[in-house]
This record gives sequence, C-alpha cells and structure tokens, in this order.
Amino acid sequence: MYELIEHLKQKQWLWQGNQTPESQDYYATGYSLLDQKLEGGFPKHGVVELQSPQGIGELRLLIPHLQQTSQERLAVFIQPPGYLCAQHLASQGIDCNKALLIYPKSPKEALWAAEQCLRSGACSNVLLWATEIEVHQARRLQVASETGNSLSFLFKSGQKNRFSLPVSLSMALQPHALGLEVAITKRKGGWPHGSFVLDMRHYWPSLTVQPSQPVILPFPLRRQG
Repeated sequence: MYELIEHLKQKQWLWQGNQTPESQDYYATGYSLLDQKLEGGFPKHGVVELQSPQGIGELRLLIPHLQQTSQERLAVFIQPPGYLCAQHLASQGIDCNKALLIYPKSPKEALWAAEQCLRSGACSNVLLWATEIEVHQARRLQVASETGNSLSFLFKSGQKNRFSLPVSLSMALQPHALGLEVAITKRKGGWPHGSFVLDMRHYWPSLTVQPSQPVILPFPLRRQG
C-alpha cells in the first residue's frame, strides 16, 4: 500500500490535505468573487478543466483573462464548437494577430496540437474543446503546459471520468440568469467549493436577465366624511 501511495504522489494523482501551492503567483480572473474562491485566481501554468454544457456562455468566463494575457504570446483555440468571430474577439480587446484557430480532423490530432502549442513557449493560453480525454492524456497536457509556461483550458461537455484527472483546477459550470453558476470541484493545493453565482451583468448586460423592479400599485385614499 505504501508503494502505491508513493507512486500516486509522484504522478501527482494524489493530493494531500496539508499540501500548499509552491507559488502564490496567479492570474486574476477578472471576477473578484472567483479570485476570492480560488485564493488568487487562475494558475500561471497547468490545466484548468471546465465541465460545461456547450452554448451557455462558457467562453465569457475567460474573456477578461484573455484580455490581460494575450498581448505578447498567442491565444490558441482548438476545436471550438463553431467558428469564432474575429470581429467579436477584437471587440473584446483581443488582438486577432495573436489569436490562432485550429480545427483538427480528429480528437487525436486535437490533443497533439494542444500539446505542441503548450510545449512551444509561444502561447500564453491554449483552449481545447474535447468530449473524451484519458488520464494519461491530461497528464501530458499538464507537463507540456509547465514546460512552455503556458495555461491550458480544457472544455469538456459529455464525459464523466472514472478517475479525477491530474489537472491544476477543475470547475463545473451551469447557466444562470445573472451569468454562470460555478462549482470548484478540484483545486491543487486547496479545497473544493460549493456552487456560487458569477454576476456578469457588468460585462454583458444584454446577455443576462436584469432583476425585475417591484410593481407598486397605488390604492385610492379613502374619503372622510
């Protein structure tokens, strides 16, 4: 049993409750509540797993981060569900000359492209949409991101892994009238958090539901006499 536990710790597949992050260096997410829950923000490198149904505005979660970190190196979008609009990216303050879209022919090619981009050192962020990924594949992405000092965001919509993937951070997203409902299911060096709501009305007021104003009906005054 001791050998098994040591093997899992070496593979970074086992996290200890008294373990603390080696570095307190983070990227601010752009959302103060999320920064608070993550005790700083997104990690500087590693894999961030986002379990989310497609089309709920999941990419909006990363727009403030991409705005801050994509000035010098590339932001790569691999196998997104549909074609991203360059005009929309530009309107969000993302330099289209620093954005690369890749549409591979197969999931295997998508994983290979993500690993090469992460390892190259030329990319600040690599966003990969995938329905299936194995533990060893997630581990390769994690190592590649550390080698290239880049951050990988892994969007997953369908698969439920039998084992927790060896990633730096895992979050589950659900739609909400005010933006997104977020649950932190795994965090390297920290504890999970129950669900909370990210209010996105400041960034996208037209894509959220504004709270309704109370309806006050005046009643006629009773006449004296």
